[in-house]
Amino acid sequence: MSDDSLQIFAEEAEDLLGVAEQALLNLDNLGNDAETLNGINGLFRTFHTIKGAAGLFGLNTIVDFTHVVESVLGDVRKGTLPVDEELVSLFLLSRDHLESLVSDALGGAGSLSGELQATDSQLIGKLNRYLGILPTEEEAPVQISGDTAQTAKENVDGVANENWHISLRFGPSAFRNGMDPSSFVGYLKKIGELKSVTLIDDAIPLWSDFDPENCYLGFEIELIALNTNKDELEDVFEFVKDDCKISILPPHSHISEYIKMIEALPEEDLRIGDILVACGALTSLEKDNMLNTQDGFCDGIIAGGHDFKVPQLGKIAVEEHVVEQEVVDAAIKKQSNLKQQRVSAQQTIRVNALKLESLVNLVGELVIGSANSELYARRLADADLNEAMENLLRLVEEVRDTALGLRMVQIGETFNRYKRVVREVSRDTGKDIELHISGAETELDKTLIERIGDPLMHLVRNAIDHGIESPEVRAERGKPAKGLVRLDAFHDSGSIVIQITDDGGGLSKEKIRNKALEKGLVQEGQNLSDQEIYRLIFEAGFSTAESVSNLSGRGVGMDVVRQNIESLRGQVEIESEEGKGSTISIRLPLTLAIIDGFQVRVGEAQYILPLDMVDECIELNESLRGGDDNSNYINLRGEILPYMYLNDVFKAENDAETNAKDEVDDRHRDNIVVVQFAGKKAGFVVDELLGEHQTVIKPLGKIFQNLKGISGATILGSGEVAMIVDIPEIVKRVINSGQKQFVSSNAIH
Repeated sequence: MSDDSLQIFAEEAEDLLGVAEQALLNLDNLGNDAETLNGINGLFRTFHTIKGAAGLFGLNTIVDFTHVVESVLGDVRKGTLPVDEELVSLFLLSRDHLESLVSDALGGAGSLSGELQATDSQLIGKLNRYLGILPTEEEAPVQISGDTAQTAKENVDGVANENWHISLRFGPSAFRNGMDPSSFVGYLKKIGELKSVTLIDDAIPLWSDFDPENCYLGFEIELIALNTNKDELEDVFEFVKDDCKISILPPHSHISEYIKMIEALPEEDLRIGDILVACGALTSLEKDNMLNTQDGFCDGIIAGGHDFKVPQLGKIAVEEHVVEQEVVDAAIKKQSNLKQQRVSAQQTIRVNALKLESLVNLVGELVIGSANSELYARRLADADLNEAMENLLRLVEEVRDTALGLRMVQIGETFNRYKRVVREVSRDTGKDIELHISGAETELDKTLIERIGDPLMHLVRNAIDHGIESPEVRAERGKPAKGLVRLDAFHDSGSIVIQITDDGGGLSKEKIRNKALEKGLVQEGQNLSDQEIYRLIFEAGFSTAESVSNLSGRGVGMDVVRQNIESLRGQVEIESEEGKGSTISIRLPLTLAIIDGFQVRVGEAQYILPLDMVDECIELNESLRGGDDNSNYINLRGEILPYMYLNDVFKAENDAETNAKDEVDDRHRDNIVVVQFAGKKAGFVVDELLGEHQTVIKPLGKIFQNLKGISGATILGSGEVAMIVDIPEIVKRVINSGQKQFVSSNAIH
C-alpha cells in the first residue's frame, strides 16, 4: 500500500468525519421525525463509506470499530433505539476516536497504542450496551462481526389488524382461457388469512348484452399476511395478469418502511417510478401499467389538440390506489434532493496549499511586471502599444482575481466547528445555550481563516462562560432560560467583519476600571471613553472573573487574541450594555496578497490607499474650509469631515516653518481623499492623485513591525517602493485630532 493512496484515504475520511460531526450536532435540534431519520440515514452512509474504504486498505481496527457504530445506527434507523443527548454524545466521541484511528493509520502504526486501545475498548463497550451486549468482568467488550449485531429487540414490521387490500378485476376472456377466478382467490389462503372478500358485479351488462362465456367478476379482498410483499402477491395472479387489472395496496404499517427504504437508496439518478419499484412500493408490472396510462393521456392530448399536462406517474398510482400518497411524497423528495445535489455539485480537485501560494506569488510578480511595461508604453506614446497594454492589463487583472479566488473559502466551515464547542461547554457549565450563525457563505482568504480559528474559539468560549448568565440569574432578570450566542460575518468597506454577540450580562465598566487601577494600567482620575475602557480587557493578565474555571478566568488569552488579530492587519472592537449583552467585532482584510489600490503623491514619496476604503476625491478650497485656515475639518455637503495632511503624518520631523511655507504655496493644488472605515469618514490631504494601481502587498521587515500608519509596502512599475497606508490607524488619529480641535474651537467661540 503506497503512502499516496493512504494519504488520499485520510483526506477523504477527514471530509466524511467533518460531515458526520455536523450531522450529529444537527440531531440535537431535530425531533424524532422524518428529518431525524434523514439525518440518521446520512450518518449511516457516512460511516459505511469510511468502513468500506478502510477495508480496501486492510485497516481492520477502523473496520471493526466502525461496524459497531453502524450496528447502533442501524437500530436507530429501525426506530428501535431512540435518539437522545447521551447517544449523540457517544456518537461524537466515536467520531473523534475514528479521527484518531485514521491519524494513527496514516502514521504507519501497525497496532493501537495503549491509550488508543483503552479508548477503543471503552467506546465499544458503551456501544455494545445499546445493542444489548453486556461485557462480563472476565472478558473485554466483544467486537461484533457480520449481522449478529442485531438483538432480540428487533421490531417486526407490520401490525396484525392492518390488512393488504387487493382490488381484482378479471378480463372478459378469463373463462375462455380456462381460468377459474375462485381458485386464485382461494390460493391467497396459503399466504395469509382472508379477512373479507367482496364480490363486485357492477360490470354485468343487461340481459340482452350478456354473454355467458365472458367473465364480468371482480373482487375486493382484505388479506392478513405479515411475511409477504407486493411481488409475492402479484405472482399469485401470474397466469391472468395479462387479462385482468390488479391493484395491491399494502398495510399502513408498511408506509414508514417504504419511506426508510427510499431514504436509504443510493444517490443515483432515478425516476419516480424506479424509486417506487426499488423500495418495493410498486411492482414492475404496476409501473408498466402506470406508464401505459400516461401514454394513453399523451395520445389523447395529441389527437384532441389539448394543452393540459400529462399527470405524473405518482399521481396516477395514488388515484388507482396502488401506492399511498406519503410514499410518493417521499420519492419526490428523494428525487428533488438528488437534483439539488447535481446542481450544487462542483468538480473539485485537491491542490497542495504551497502550489497555490506559489501561484499567487507568481501572479504578484506578473502584476508588477505589467505595471512596469505600462509605464514604458506611456513614455513611448505609441497608440497601438498603449491599446495592447490596456488589453494585457485587463487580462492580468482577471488572472489576479481568479488566482486569489482559488484561496477564498467560505467561513461557514469554521463557524460550524463552534457548534460542538457550544454544545459541550453548555453541558459543562449547566447552561442552555443556542448558537445562531449567519453569513456562513461569506468568503475569506484561507490563510486568514486558518489563523483566525483559535482567536474565535477563545471569544466564543468567553461569551459562554463570562457572557451568558446561569439559568437562575437569567430568570431573575426576566430573560429566557436559553441563552443566545450569535456568529455573524459580512463584508464592509473592503473588509470582512466577524461579530460574536451574546445576550448575557454584558461588561461592567466599573469593574474593568477598578481592576485596571489595581493593576496600574490607568491612573486615578484619568478620563477614558467606553471603547478605551473595554479595550483594557485585552491587556495581558487582565480578568474580572470572580472565580477561575476550567474554561477561563485566568486572564490568559485575550491579549493573544488581540495580537493575533492585529498581526493580520485587523482590528477588534467591543460594544456592550451591562445586563443586556456584548458584541465583539473583528475587522479583517479580505486577503493578505494582492489588492486594488489608489496611488497618491505626497512630496517626493508615493503612497497606496486600499481602493475599497476610498469614498471620493475632492479639491481642498476656501469654500470647504469656511474661511478658517487653522481648522482641520471641513463642511462636506453638511457633514463635518476631519482631515489631516499626510505630509504631517509621515514627515513629522521636518522643519515646521518649511512645512507651513509649502502649505501656503501649494494649498490651492491640494486634494482630499475621503476614506471610510467602520462607518467613520476622514480626509487625507495629498499633493497629487495618480489613480488606481494593482498592489502586491509586501510585508514589512521585523525592524518596521511596530511602525504606526503603515501596513505594508509594494513595488511600483518604476521599481520604486511605495508604502501602503494603514487606513484604520490614520482614520482613528484624524478623528481624534479633529474632535479635540472642534471642541476647543466651539469653546473659544
